[in-house]
Amino acid sequence: MPTLRIAIPAMDELDYLPVTLAALSKQDSVLPFEVYVCVNQPDIYWSIPEKRSICENNQKLLDILPLYTNLRLHIIDHASPGHGWQGKKHGVGFARRSLFDKILSECDPNDIIVSLDADTAINPHYLQSVSDQFKQNPGMNALAVPYYHPLDGRDETRDRALLRYEIYMRNYAVNLLKIKSPYGFTALGSAIAMRAEALRKIGNITPLQSGEDFYLVQKFCKMGGLGLFNTECVYPAGRYSSRVPFGTGPAMQQGANGVWDSYPIYHHDLFFAIREAYGKLHDLYENKLSVTDNDFLVFLQKENDKPDIWEEIRKNVSDFPHFVKAFHQKADGLRILQYVRTKHRKQPEKERTALYDNFQIWLPDKCPEWFHPTRSFFQYSPEQLNSLRNLLFEEEMTLRSGYG
Repeated sequence: MPTLRIAIPAMDELDYLPVTLAALSKQDSVLPFEVYVCVNQPDIYWSIPEKRSICENNQKLLDILPLYTNLRLHIIDHASPGHGWQGKKHGVGFARRSLFDKILSECDPNDIIVSLDADTAINPHYLQSVSDQFKQNPGMNALAVPYYHPLDGRDETRDRALLRYEIYMRNYAVNLLKIKSPYGFTALGSAIAMRAEALRKIGNITPLQSGEDFYLVQKFCKMGGLGLFNTECVYPAGRYSSRVPFGTGPAMQQGANGVWDSYPIYHHDLFFAIREAYGKLHDLYENKLSVTDNDFLVFLQKENDKPDIWEEIRKNVSDFPHFVKAFHQKADGLRILQYVRTKHRKQPEKERTALYDNFQIWLPDKCPEWFHPTRSFFQYSPEQLNSLRNLLFEEEMTLRSGYG
């Protein structure tokens, strides 16, 4: 029987982690589970007055964690004086790496690692739902779990920023799932589960200060066996934050000031060339398709140093299925995002109507009467934005269930 290994990084989470641990104590999981918490911050924070409160909160957290005797709890201390991160090697990516290293050093190959965040709410059936997915799908190596951000209801500015950011993420994911991209995932560190042996095979997580979750899930995409559907969601807290360069916290912080340049709403026609390239891979394999005939292929060629990347791949694969796999190794999630961003910058005027146009294509029968292409996000109430978020969530869940 496998064991579930729950990995939680925690920095300045004294107010949130106890709630998450309480939720874990109420799980109805048939499988046994153990919880690993990495309390962390750079060691230099002890000598920076404005960072001192983070250190003190971390120490309080370290003091109370041993009191959770109802959980099989493992504590990794990267916060006490002399134990914090040194130099540039710090941040959530290093905390997750430390957690995964500890787990891999003592787990069985068939154990399941569940990545959470310290501010993530889960229902009592969450762990059981994850283990059920792995049991029902023996070829699944990892799972990008669905997510849903709860609204505060007391701070309209915060709720608006959170809804705008989540609509950005869901709009992008639905676009990718609609064109049947193998990279149609959304990566949140609080919403990933994986087989321990699969994590070992891909060389563990790359410890970055931000974006480590994206690159981890992308590794699983390239390995194969990534699932997207689960009957339960995780519910991450939406908070203003500048602890990482990008992600939910920084996006909300920028968005509260009306700055959304880094998180645009992409129009569905930006993905046409990608879909077209997918449909013509056999012609590309047979060398019957000129790279210049497809804008996405032109972009991929420019991003590589070799004069003809496809000819090199043809010479190194034995058949068409291996060519397709090699193509998607090159045309990965990062390249797709870079391409869409590049194309978006050339037609910024379409962003104003992008979400409306996308709804007309995806959900024409469900598009609300009050949703109009000439109105900006700031002209809708939080309730209306939440309605749009929920429609995208439902569509995304339907597409997730058919993924793979």
